[in-house]
Amino acid sequence: MTWSSALKQTARSGLTIERAKLTPVIAVRGAAGVALVIGVCLWRGSPALAVSSAFGAFASGLVTFQRSMRPRPVLALAVAGALAVSTFLGYLVAAHLPAFVVLLAGWTVLAGMAWAIGPVSGLAGTLTVAIMLVTVTLPTSVLEALQHAALIFCGGLVQAALILVFPVRPWGVQRDALADALAAEADYARRLRQDPVAPFDPAPLMDARLASAVTPRQARRRPVQLHGPRGLAERVRPVLASLADPVVGAPAEGPERDRARDLLQAAGTVLDAVAHAVRHDSPVRLPPEAMATLEVPASGPMLHGAARRSAYRLISLLADAVELTDEPVQATRPTTEAERGPGGREEGSHLLRPSVPRLVPVALRALHRETRWSSPIFRHALRVGTVAVCGYLLGAALPFGHGYWVPLTSVMVMRPDFGQTYARGVARFIGTLVGVTVSGGLLALAHPGPNVCAGLAVVFVFLMYLLMRTGVSVTSACVAGYVIFLLGIAGEGWTQTVEERVVLTLLGGLLAMLSYALFPAWETPRLRDRLAEWLTTNGRYALAVLDRYARPAEGRPRQVREALLDARAARAAWEESVARAEKEPVRHRGLSRTAATAAGAALATMGRVTMIMEAHLPGKDAEPSPGAAAFAAELRPALERAAHAVRERDRLDWSALRAVWERWDAESAGQGVALRAAGLLVDALDDLAAALSRGRGGRRRAVDGGAEGTIPPAQ
Repeated sequence: MTWSSALKQTARSGLTIERAKLTPVIAVRGAAGVALVIGVCLWRGSPALAVSSAFGAFASGLVTFQRSMRPRPVLALAVAGALAVSTFLGYLVAAHLPAFVVLLAGWTVLAGMAWAIGPVSGLAGTLTVAIMLVTVTLPTSVLEALQHAALIFCGGLVQAALILVFPVRPWGVQRDALADALAAEADYARRLRQDPVAPFDPAPLMDARLASAVTPRQARRRPVQLHGPRGLAERVRPVLASLADPVVGAPAEGPERDRARDLLQAAGTVLDAVAHAVRHDSPVRLPPEAMATLEVPASGPMLHGAARRSAYRLISLLADAVELTDEPVQATRPTTEAERGPGGREEGSHLLRPSVPRLVPVALRALHRETRWSSPIFRHALRVGTVAVCGYLLGAALPFGHGYWVPLTSVMVMRPDFGQTYARGVARFIGTLVGVTVSGGLLALAHPGPNVCAGLAVVFVFLMYLLMRTGVSVTSACVAGYVIFLLGIAGEGWTQTVEERVVLTLLGGLLAMLSYALFPAWETPRLRDRLAEWLTTNGRYALAVLDRYARPAEGRPRQVREALLDARAARAAWEESVARAEKEPVRHRGLSRTAATAAGAALATMGRVTMIMEAHLPGKDAEPSPGAAAFAAELRPALERAAHAVRERDRLDWSALRAVWERWDAESAGQGVALRAAGLLVDALDDLAAALSRGRGGRRRAVDGGAEGTIPPAQ
């Protein structure tokens, strides 16, 4: 993609205003917290104290709107504490430019590294830098700086208290995540009726797993509806796929396929009903037609073989899902078999989230993993630290006041990837221009006093909380109005504020964009590494499943589960990398967009086939499969060679693996789920080799012999 195309696409993305579900009650609660601290400080303190406390309440409320599974009061207190510390330290050295520049650089680099912990931590770190740049100009003594820091923390304390006193949908985020996973599987079941090999995005299941991780204190208070259905959803997906697959499950045509379609339709109906009950904390309501379909028919079309086993398993799992979801929320009961993992261990026992004190070593390990030159997070931290310092010095050198708006804009715009940085830069400037025009016009025409400015600031912060998910440009307009009216409380002139904010915001946005062009961290060259990692984790998943067929008595259920989770994480990393690479003005390094799409589809098929094998795992008393053992023995070194070949742009050759499968097929006379699924697995790997053999202009390299061809040079 050329630079002009990339800039046009990111600008369009940033200016897009999306329809989103509004949460007016939560927005009112957040705005009430800001109004409360402003009102108390104006009544008992000074306008400057009101501004500091309002920034603390604003930032704490902003973080609580992010999609995080942490309790909202904890998030509010954590960001308020970080804001108080950054503000006080900033004031201590604000009078000495060299010392403040060093502090700003170090703090901004740490804030940039916070993205390694997670997006919410990254946003919190960004807010600490932004608020520090503004509030260090307000105090006039060390004692006042302590007061301002304390009031900033009190702003977060007020937001946390309001969340506790006026809870809105307790466990709502967890309920939505689990309901989204169940609804995604319902949609998957219906798509399988028309396309037996339809793809499935595991992201909703990953979100549901993340949401199910709770602290020990939360585990004692979690509603019963949030215990069992997630584990059942995990086990329903492979059963759906194995029932629909024409090679392993029901035949492609005929009465058995009609019966399979009816079961898939009924499964979608039941899963949708369970999702609705979980989301709204209500009983499960099932239509009689779906229940009749799930009854084993006395006559008519009947399933046979593996498809029959899948149907019985599906009916059992759906009945368990309805039973677990329909139980009273306050009921206590022993853990059922459906809620236990494959090894009999409770599904939730290994999903305990560390408490805040125990999260510290986890965060430190995450930071340590990203402290390397090749890490995009590390490069982002260095980039944003450099830009913050340059922006601050540039703002101080210009003949304007409030030079901190240059680094403030840059820090708020910059993200670890190119697409978000440029999209947010354009959206923030346009939104700020609109917000400054509206709020500046009101100030110029009405000349409101401090109390009126405070009221207008609360209105704008309410609009920001309400419209936060509609787009960056809308949010930026509301934030601009909020900041201008907030500074108006402290007596800032409207003309100076408007002119400076437009010019300095433009400079800050341009500085952020220029920094990414001069010191990029492109995702495009890393696509082959991401693809190799996905291939490796998919292979481990396949090997874990094949080992269960080869040695049923020695099987370790947790090994299969952990391998599946690693494969999902690698797939998510690949898809995120592809999405970022598509927006970058970088030509491909031997992996075109067409090749990346085809390779991703091949590995997704590989994961689906392995999942079908997992749905039919043998019991511990089953006979070992020599064919599965030989296939796994050949697959293990072949995967190591293939991962190296993907990274080095060499030819992939699966001919030896196919020969082993053909011997297995001849010895078993084509019988067995594992055998048929292994054949599909080899087909998927051949598709991967074909996808990576494509060069520009449709050229191909030989896969099964012949001349290797040429490798497209790095562009």
